[in-house]
Amino acid sequence: MKISLNVIPECPIKQIVQVVKHAENLGYQRCWVYDEGLATRDVHIVMTAIALETNLIEIGPGITNPYTRHPAQTAAAIMTLDELSKGRAFLGIGAGGSLTLDPLEIRREKPLTAVRDTIEITRKLLTGKRVSHEGLIASIESAQIDYTRQDIEIWLAGRGPKMLALGGELADGVMLDFIYKPELGEYIENIRHSKKTKVCYSTAIVTDEQDLEFVRPHMTYRLVDAPPRVKESIGITPEEIGRIRSALGSGLESAARHVKDEWIAPFIIQGTPSECKEEIREICDKNEVDEFLIPMFDMPDPKKYLDQIASILLPA
Repeated sequence: MKISLNVIPECPIKQIVQVVKHAENLGYQRCWVYDEGLATRDVHIVMTAIALETNLIEIGPGITNPYTRHPAQTAAAIMTLDELSKGRAFLGIGAGGSLTLDPLEIRREKPLTAVRDTIEITRKLLTGKRVSHEGLIASIESAQIDYTRQDIEIWLAGRGPKMLALGGELADGVMLDFIYKPELGEYIENIRHSKKTKVCYSTAIVTDEQDLEFVRPHMTYRLVDAPPRVKESIGITPEEIGRIRSALGSGLESAARHVKDEWIAPFIIQGTPSECKEEIREICDKNEVDEFLIPMFDMPDPKKYLDQIASILLPA
């Protein structure tokens, strides 16, 4: 099973690069980079900086969306990154969330179709041939990228059953991020309905109160975007969701004040290091998970956190 990290570029790029270099030295195999629009540094510039300072770790957006950039332009950027990194790039695609799209006043229209168009356009461009695609959200006409590698992996991130089924049908892998744990098995069944698509499971590992406080701001938009049945299961009301959504306009920390501990617990791995190791092993073995992804937030000592997680997940 691959062990990876997901960096959210909230801090200066040089700091992010140093964290990823440290992860590479520890044995982490893949680096996903959040694309959260105006809330973070630009994903493609950050990935380029990482590629220039690393040698082995794979690099890709975790995740980007079909709305803020034309899908063909995203495909070209990933292919350029792959050339720069000597074959280490991958594409992570999803429908985009409220943190990314709301400040730009972009409506997430026909998300399933938008993601399908993105994957199909990218697949066609990966052939290196001159191709066209008429989609409902995005199209190309006699387009060509002649510096591509055909087997660049495309990963889809999503939660809805139709989106997961699309990932199982068209993508090389599906990334499940902060999924409500009681439903994880059902999510994976949706993905692997027709074939053995790769699965990456991503959530936070929390071993103390400080770790929990790093996670809390990043549960805000996840709770806002959670399916109605999950909101009902964890006991969060529409009024409470409304307060979180409204507070997001003032920043994650402001919205985090409205997030209760009991709403976080069903989405994360929490306990002593040995308890966390055992729970991750049970979840990943039971569901045949191919990759475990660690989200990295704005921590005062991210290298120390990577060391701690490495002691839990990576071979000695």
